[in-house]
Amino acid sequence: MTDISIRTDGRAGRITLTREKALNALTYEMCLAIDAALKDWAEDPAVQLVLIDAEGEKAFCAGGDIVEMYETGSAGNYDYGRTFWRDEYVMNARLAAYPKPIVAFLQGFTMGGGVGLGCHAAHRIIAETSQIAMPECGIGLVPDVGGSHILAKLSALHPGAGAWLGATGHRLRGMHGLFGFADHLVEESHWPALKARMVETGQPAIPPEMESGNLAAQADFYIQMRGIAAHFDKPRTEIAASLAADPSELAQQALKALTRADPLATACHIEILRRLGPSSTIHEALALEYRFTHRCMEHGNFLEGIRAAVIDKDRAPKWPHAALAEVTEAEVQAMLAPLGDDGLTFPEDIS
Repeated sequence: MTDISIRTDGRAGRITLTREKALNALTYEMCLAIDAALKDWAEDPAVQLVLIDAEGEKAFCAGGDIVEMYETGSAGNYDYGRTFWRDEYVMNARLAAYPKPIVAFLQGFTMGGGVGLGCHAAHRIIAETSQIAMPECGIGLVPDVGGSHILAKLSALHPGAGAWLGATGHRLRGMHGLFGFADHLVEESHWPALKARMVETGQPAIPPEMESGNLAAQADFYIQMRGIAAHFDKPRTEIAASLAADPSELAQQALKALTRADPLATACHIEILRRLGPSSTIHEALALEYRFTHRCMEHGNFLEGIRAAVIDKDRAPKWPHAALAEVTEAEVQAMLAPLGDDGLTFPEDIS
């Protein structure tokens, strides 16, 4: 497969995304190949750690390849998308529960499906170029691939933070990615030597002299973050008005993004985080996300979101609701109702 390189190297299993021109967007076949490799290496004593990276300077992975979903969904075939999401979510759960260390190197754009691939790893390394985001509400989807699990944990520490990041798709640039999505900031100039060291030793340790970061600037961001998150800790019918009353640049950026996002998806995202808590598991998060994604083409606004963003590129989606406050509780509950036999399940080895 030319889209991905899977091999063993020294003491490491190596997964490298090679779709540089497509910003390393994940295809269904790539998801299956990654999951199969992880299963094989889990039982291989020669593989002591797994290293995930990507070619190119612009992106680790900018998301999932959604054009095929649009083409099949527009033709009335919802099974392709549902199968893609189901199998991708299994891969996400396997990454989170993996019995060996997984190290992910996240340069440039790391969004949507890229978060699902890289940000459940045990050791997540970013650089100053990194831009991490969950922008799904902007295309009629909820933050998925286990992203709600990360956002729910953030909200437990900083009320409203997860709702803010998911509802607006705010990009965490550089060291800001250490806010829940990454563990280490290492200049990219050190990455080749660090990867070589891990491959040789089979250990994920990072020499202290390779790590960087401005703690004062990070503290400033936390102060800003708490202020903006407070708006999203209010009932969803009050969020827009609360932001409108805040003249800060960050609040006005959030309000602009909120008004562009699909109100139904945003309301469901906020409800998913409400149902999840600090002790919830990634399995619970993925199962809740799948309730929405299973329905989003047939009963939601995902196809319209893709049309506006990717197909026609007019950036003018026609959402059924004019504002977040217009979405009813009944509509949210319908999108997140149990799926019965269609619900997401996991293999025994990662249950």
